[in-house]
Formats: sequence, C-alpha cells, structure tokens
Amino acid sequence: MKNNPTIDRLDLKILRELQKHGELSNQELAERVGLTAAPCSRRVKNLEETGVIESRVIRIDAKALSLNLFAILHISMDKHIPERFAEFERTISTFEEVIECYLITGHDADYQLKIAVPDMDSYHDILLGKITRIKGVSGVKSAFIMRKIVDTTALPLKYISA
Repeated sequence: MKNNPTIDRLDLKILRELQKHGELSNQELAERVGLTAAPCSRRVKNLEETGVIESRVIRIDAKALSLNLFAILHISMDKHIPERFAEFERTISTFEEVIECYLITGHDADYQLKIAVPDMDSYHDILLGKITRIKGVSGVKSAFIMRKIVDTTALPLKYISA
C-alpha cells in the first residue's frame, strides 16, 4: 500500500462486494453498500490510489480452455545465494504456465509453484524443457491437483477494524 489508509465500515462493505462481484457497475455497487454513485466512486478511487485495491481481473474457467491439469511443484535450489534466487525468479516469471510462485520456508523446498497445462505431455514439456533447465534447480517434487475445494481470491476482511 502507498499509505496507511483509514478503512471505515463503508469501505469494508465496498471491498466485500467487489471481492464477490468485481463486475459491478458503480451504480450497482453504490446501491448495494447504501451510497449514492458519486461518493461510492470517490471511495473506490481512494481505495485504488492508496493501493488497497491493486487491480481488477476477470477469472476464466480453465476447463473451458482445456487447461485440465494443475500441478504444485516444490523446487529446491543448489545454492542459497541472492543471485541464484534472482535468476530463478526472473526466469520462472516468463513461463505463462506458472500461475503462482512463492519463495517458501519450513519445507524441504525453496519455491512452490502452481502450474496450469492441458495434459501430462504439456506438463512433461514444461518440467523437463524449461523448469529443470533453470540454473540452480537441483530438485523438483510434483503433486497433481485432483479437485479444488476452496478457490478464491477474496481476502478475509474480518480482521480489519472499522
């Protein structure tokens, strides 16, 4: 966040609605939170300017695009030096199949990736053709997602005091 914004109960209502229904028009949003259009628009703009709202995105159904295989990969690095990590992060960020990448601790791996591909052949190609070729990658353990139980981008807002 750019500042430490003050969030009040109306801002929280706006955030809750936008997390559930990002496609709402300003008028629809205003009606749902009990404001008129102009003050609602000002509040949303303020939440954007202070960095509380980072961006608005469209979620796409992966299966509709034949992206049927999701894998979680745990990546181990050979050396724990800033240059090695920077090179890995720079390279992995260029792979469209990687939809999440985290530097982790408390595990036998250094990174956790989530990738989306159409099938096992595509997974094989990205694993052996791209990921294991990144300098410093010393090990990869894969797990395949069988079913999504919770799949949300919404953050818990109950911890924000307003």
